[in-house]
Amino acid sequence: MIVKQIYTQCLAQGAYFMASQAEAVIIDPLREFQPYLDLAASNNAKIKYILLTHFHADFVSGHVDLAKKTGATIVLGPNAQADYDFYSAKEGDTFSIGNLKLQILHTPGHTMESSCYLLFDEEGKEQALFTGDTLFIGDVGRPDLAVKSHLTTADLAGHLYDSLHNKIMSLPDDITIYPAHGAGSACGKNMSSETSDTLGNQKKTNYALNSSLTRDEFIKEVSSGLALPPVYFPLNVAMNKTVNKSFEDVLEQGTKPLSVDEFKRLRKQEDVLVLDTRSNSAFAKAHIPKSWFIGLNGQFAPWVGTLIPNIKQKLIILADSGKEKEVVTRLARVGYDNTLGYLEGGIEAWQNSGKSIENIEEMNAQLFVDKLGAGEINNALDVRKDAEFKTSHIEEINHIPLSQIHQKINNLNADETYHIHCAGGYRSLIFASIAKAKGIQEVVNISGGYGAIKKSQLKNLKLT
Repeated sequence: MIVKQIYTQCLAQGAYFMASQAEAVIIDPLREFQPYLDLAASNNAKIKYILLTHFHADFVSGHVDLAKKTGATIVLGPNAQADYDFYSAKEGDTFSIGNLKLQILHTPGHTMESSCYLLFDEEGKEQALFTGDTLFIGDVGRPDLAVKSHLTTADLAGHLYDSLHNKIMSLPDDITIYPAHGAGSACGKNMSSETSDTLGNQKKTNYALNSSLTRDEFIKEVSSGLALPPVYFPLNVAMNKTVNKSFEDVLEQGTKPLSVDEFKRLRKQEDVLVLDTRSNSAFAKAHIPKSWFIGLNGQFAPWVGTLIPNIKQKLIILADSGKEKEVVTRLARVGYDNTLGYLEGGIEAWQNSGKSIENIEEMNAQLFVDKLGAGEINNALDVRKDAEFKTSHIEEINHIPLSQIHQKINNLNADETYHIHCAGGYRSLIFASIAKAKGIQEVVNISGGYGAIKKSQLKNLKLT
């Protein structure tokens, strides 16, 4: 028996590969299908089933492409409707993979088609539960994403309570819980950085599995404190229900090298956005005017989905040499399929051709604190999330979460200078780049962010 978790840190997402007796199954695959084909080949196995725990909102799954490549059957849970061929599973259906069996448990709540898959080993013993977004380590799936006119958040939370208590909590304590996401995902609010655990330990440590919670208390608890979901979530759900452009075609188009002249011509089009994915320091030092920074080394794909509202946006990219394919892959994971190519030779080619560049000033935390305390800085901005800001912040500082930049940008004055910080310097540079592209020319990024601010000598400043 082979059970492998394939965890993708930038999306905080777990896909799963299982194999036995030359047969294999994939659960919740990402868009790029080749790693799964390679896994199957290395284990001398043929992929028989592709199981989706639900229609994911935070990434586009590769199940359709993978099924075309392998002939595997796509399996969806009860209530699921899609534009491609699939097997509509019923409660209790069992799928054989060699000497292993997977049984579907319909667990509505996060969505109405949400299902878990219970793994039985060669001896017929329950070994693991693949829970999708129904049960995380330390949390459960948020119940507000699948709200319909006839189905409220409270309704979904009630279904989730029933699913947990009637289907999952009665299973053996020693089974392993394998969720679809971990810390950093927007699909929950309190996920652990651990990516698996025993059910017994989750009963002790997961607030949502507290047996003393009444149904009404549970509904109130899991429905509160939820941040607004990223705008791309419903768009990805829709893509997961239909047949999309093949990943191979997306990759071929997106990794087309563009000369400086080609790049310049496309950049002038109103419907094309220049996306710079290099490091913080490289972008701050030199970038193409009006380009947006979303660095590949951070939570790249989720921030792309949050900040670029049009999922069909045409993109041309700047990337570190050799990273072009990775950039296009990560964009495709969240449904941004219209990358037109990348600047061949990068920023150096742009500069060497005599084209103009800009920079963003960076300031260390101690100098920022000193100047702010002395009254020399008038427009300091904290762009962290609401929860981070409420936990601790500089007293009386202005707060605009990065996710709200498009709604709040008109509140900024183009004649003023803004000193911007987040937790570590990544999100604040994103904010600064978008603000500058939209006409706020004087922006300063605080290196090290709030983490460095807390370690500085505060003098006249207070943290609250």
